[in-house]
Amino acid sequence: MDISQFLRKKSISQMLEQTESKHGSLRKTLGAFDLTMLGIGAIIGTGVFVLTGVAAAKYAGPALVLSFVLAGLACVFAALCYAEFASTVPVSGSAYTYSYAAFGELVAWILGWDLILEYGVASAAVASGWSGYAQGLLAGFDIYLPTALTSAYDPAKGTIIDLPAVLITGIITALLMMGTRESARFNNLMVFIKVAVILLFLVVGVGYVKPDNWSPFMPFGFAGVATGAATVFFAFIGFDAVSTAAEEVRNPQRNMPIGIIASLLICTFLYIAVSLVLTGIVPFDQLNVKNPVAFAMQFVQQDWVAGFISLGAITGITTVLLVMMYGQTRLFFAMSRDGLLPGVFSRVNEKRQVPRQSTMIVGALVALFSGLLPLHKLAELTNIGTLFAFIVVSAGVMVLRKTNPGLRRAFRVPLVPLVPILAILFCGYLIYSLPSSTKIGFLLWLVVGAVVYLAYGRRHSKLARDTSEG
Repeated sequence: MDISQFLRKKSISQMLEQTESKHGSLRKTLGAFDLTMLGIGAIIGTGVFVLTGVAAAKYAGPALVLSFVLAGLACVFAALCYAEFASTVPVSGSAYTYSYAAFGELVAWILGWDLILEYGVASAAVASGWSGYAQGLLAGFDIYLPTALTSAYDPAKGTIIDLPAVLITGIITALLMMGTRESARFNNLMVFIKVAVILLFLVVGVGYVKPDNWSPFMPFGFAGVATGAATVFFAFIGFDAVSTAAEEVRNPQRNMPIGIIASLLICTFLYIAVSLVLTGIVPFDQLNVKNPVAFAMQFVQQDWVAGFISLGAITGITTVLLVMMYGQTRLFFAMSRDGLLPGVFSRVNEKRQVPRQSTMIVGALVALFSGLLPLHKLAELTNIGTLFAFIVVSAGVMVLRKTNPGLRRAFRVPLVPLVPILAILFCGYLIYSLPSSTKIGFLLWLVVGAVVYLAYGRRHSKLARDTSEG
């Protein structure tokens, strides 16, 4: 077996030629505002409405604000690296595509396989979370589903299928099949609603803050802050999904960096503000609840705000599901176009100019997993998968600066190699802070991916075919 076949790289010019093909190309409809809203849609979801309470009560206390700063820094450094790649290589596929240019086919496949885990499993887990919130909202109106339809298959509990999760997945799939422009408009509306709900919480909540609740500020020490950062990192997952839209963006050299960086900065600011107000209203040791933000409003007898927060949580989770499923379809599109996955995933509908068949398959798989399988353990793997992608992309910036210094870069990461190295160190430390079982599960996933590549991808690679013909 020739080792060089694993290291073959796609040139930037080859990638850009693919996007200019009239047959099977995606429609360029998104601007900087759409991308920023797409990023906010992907980032703000269950993280701010759920994880804040657990992280404060168990790990960080009022120093939760530092946990968000730490996790946010890891993401900001990585986001700068994504912005350079996205403006230089405006092609669908995100980290998978960037790795193809910087490291070669095998690393690109590993990243693609890694992102399948991030987007696919996260989509199914988010659909399950949406179901829980939706059923809670219905219960407020005394509407209850039959037990058999409320959760994944579990004979001991009498559940067969999570029907709400299947239904919301079907609705999002239908929306994505309508077209990128239509999906973006829906996302923008949902983002306005959930940001308005968060601002409502901050405006009402700040009047009930008691500074005494911030003392002791760091009850579990810095180790607790670091563990809290690894926990709330899940709340930042999603901004990288913006880069999967690169091929459908008008003027991507300008708009991609704006969308990636602006969405992350806005969300980091909101997270820090929410954590400060939350721990200022409720003593941190009382925040280990499933709905800490709504609980804080109930704590100060502002039940009407708590109701709006439930609405914000549902809209927030809806947009996360939309962007994650969108990212998954564009990743499959890019890998299929390169021959590493079957051709069905890169067929583009001529009228809508979206990969409709790929979208249908992704929707069916997400519905199957979210409806029938318990996903709690698998969902934990999304954190490590995302961190791994951040590390490889950050390293890729340094590699491409060395191997292709003359490449036109519309956006350049400042202070290279310092910023990429900081991204690698921060993300590496967060991986180190994750449980051993999560690391082992991730390694097993990569082993399965290597087998799939050797059995299928290596044999069907279009780059290999072009190289041999050339």
